[in-house]
Amino acid sequence: MCAIVPPIFRPERPPMPAPQPQAAPSSKAMTVLRVTSGNFLEMFDFFLFGFYATHIAHAFFPVSDAYASLMLTFGTFGAGFLMRPLGAIILGAYVDRLGRRQGLILTLGIMSLGTVLIAFVPGYATIGMAAPLLVLLGRLLQGFSAGVELGGVSVYLAEIATPGNKGFYVSWQSGSQQVAIIVAALLGYALNAWMAPQAVSDWAWRIPFFIGCLIVPLLFLLRRSLEETEEFLARKHRPELGEMFRTIAGNWKIVLAGMMLVVMTTVSFYMITVYTPTFGRAVLKLSQTDALLVTLCVGISNFFWLPVMGALSDRIGRKPILIIFTALTLLTAYPALAWLVANVTFGKMLAVELWLSFLYASYNGAMVVALTEVMPAHVRTTGFSLAYSLATALFGGFTPAVSTWLIEQTGDKAAPGYWLIFAGACGLIATFILYGRQGAMVAKPAVRTN
Repeated sequence: MCAIVPPIFRPERPPMPAPQPQAAPSSKAMTVLRVTSGNFLEMFDFFLFGFYATHIAHAFFPVSDAYASLMLTFGTFGAGFLMRPLGAIILGAYVDRLGRRQGLILTLGIMSLGTVLIAFVPGYATIGMAAPLLVLLGRLLQGFSAGVELGGVSVYLAEIATPGNKGFYVSWQSGSQQVAIIVAALLGYALNAWMAPQAVSDWAWRIPFFIGCLIVPLLFLLRRSLEETEEFLARKHRPELGEMFRTIAGNWKIVLAGMMLVVMTTVSFYMITVYTPTFGRAVLKLSQTDALLVTLCVGISNFFWLPVMGALSDRIGRKPILIIFTALTLLTAYPALAWLVANVTFGKMLAVELWLSFLYASYNGAMVVALTEVMPAHVRTTGFSLAYSLATALFGGFTPAVSTWLIEQTGDKAAPGYWLIFAGACGLIATFILYGRQGAMVAKPAVRTN
């Protein structure tokens, strides 16, 4: 027998859980630190790959055309995102079946393998075609693990959040990524200050990747001390793989709408972080130091606005924030970039990037927690991760490549603004789909066969 429930209706208020002793604030803070530590490593490596794209292109893709070499590098960067949906399904099912803690330790292990490969592979001049192939393998491993890393962390934070503060707690998933950007930017700034440009180009760009390898043991220690969430332990039914797939298939509309919701986040994030250093140096002809300083300020701005807007969404709801900031993106993304490229200065680039940071972080502070709330509880990690990874694989991960291509094809240095407008439109449409007049779209329950 199958139970059929309409896909859209007013959600019922869940029963109030039995009172539980509240953990001390310091204990909660340490739990947030431990669970987000892997997110730090993921974004640390992703950002480094984007920032040192020109050096990586020279080391592993030494073709005569600089544009083609850079596109091959960004293509390899984007290829890792194509593995995310596979990781979301396979590792997401593992997390929903066996537990949040075990899944987060597994993803950290796979991610670390990718980090080691990229850090230690010799260049093309030394081992030929094996070099770019091994770098590609490292990116594919990182993409596979990242397919469920964001979802696993977000769901864990949502399930340990204190009442009325879920948005604030979940915002630290993205907050940890900003810490990674800040640390990576500071390392890059130090390298540029202490070493000659040729040395950085030849070999010193690997140093931050080596540092990423050195902190892996510490991250494992942090994650091994995690406890399973009470909400997961209290769940009586642990779905089998087939049941998970049927539930995801039965809720494909929610997954698709969730993917559109994420497009705004993932495109704007990779635009203002991973692509910004290349945009500043290769397109706007600013110095490497200037591009790094702008990126550092963007990371600090993101880190401030994410928890602020996550907490605000706890007070006024997710929908108003999602609508306001997608609309602002539609109206201001291209004009802001056009104003910048008309007369490039460091101050104007900083102002534009901080504005785009405000739009991204404000939207994302409400978006991530919203995505955890619309997915079926027993496949929450799988559903969240699939929606997020599809958006990143199809749109966000290729933002540096798309931006480079748009500028090349149009001759307009502000052309990446069109890509941001597209992303904002996706987010706005998805918001109206998921939060229509009848309330939030609610998932169908699991379909079981007797």
